[in-house]
Amino acid sequence: MGVKHWWNRTDSRLLEALLGLAVLLDAVFGVVLPVLGVTGLIDPVANREVEVGTVSRLTGTVSDPAGHGMTLNGTRRAELVLAHPDLGQRVLLVLPDVIGSLFLLLVLVLLFQMARTLRGGDVFVPRNARRLTVIGLTVLVQAVLSPVLPTLTTALLVRNTAVAERIPFTITFSGEYILLALLLLALSEVFRRGARLRADTEGLV
Repeated sequence: MGVKHWWNRTDSRLLEALLGLAVLLDAVFGVVLPVLGVTGLIDPVANREVEVGTVSRLTGTVSDPAGHGMTLNGTRRAELVLAHPDLGQRVLLVLPDVIGSLFLLLVLVLLFQMARTLRGGDVFVPRNARRLTVIGLTVLVQAVLSPVLPTLTTALLVRNTAVAERIPFTITFSGEYILLALLLLALSEVFRRGARLRADTEGLV
C-alpha cells in the first residue's frame, strides 16, 4: 500500500496561484494605481486619516486661511483633506502606502518562490533559508518605517499651515511586528539547519 502524502502537486499549484494573484493585486492596487494618481493620469489621493492631540481635539472643521486648500475634519481620528494637492503633496500622500506595498510585494514574491520548492516535496533547501531571512528583515524594517513614514510625511504636508498645531508629531512602534520578524528570523535558522542536516544525511547514503 502506498503512503499518502499530506501535500501533492495540485496543492502546490493552488498555493502558487493564490500567491501569484496576491502579487498581482498588490502590484496593481498598492503601487501602480497610486503612482498613476501622482502623475495625474487618474484621480489622485487627496486625503489622509490623522490623529489630533487630546488638548486640541476637534469639534468640527479647521481650515487653513493662508490659501493652501487644506482642511481638517473630525474628532480624535480626523481626516486631512487637500483640495488641490500639487505634485509634491501627492507624492507625500501616497508614499507610506506605496513603500508598504513594495515591502509586501517583496515578501509575496519570496513566498511564491518558496511555494515552488514544494513541487519537489522538500522545503528545507538553502535558498528557502535565505528567503526567510530576507522576509524576516523586510518585516523588521517595515515595523520601523510603518509608523515613521505617515507621521513624517504628514508633518511635511501641514508644515507652515494653520492645521499643523492640531496634529502632534508622535510615533508609536508596534512590538507585534518586531516579534513576528524575530520569529521569522528564527524560523530561517531552522530551515538552514534542516537543509544542512538533509545534506549531511544524503552524504552518508
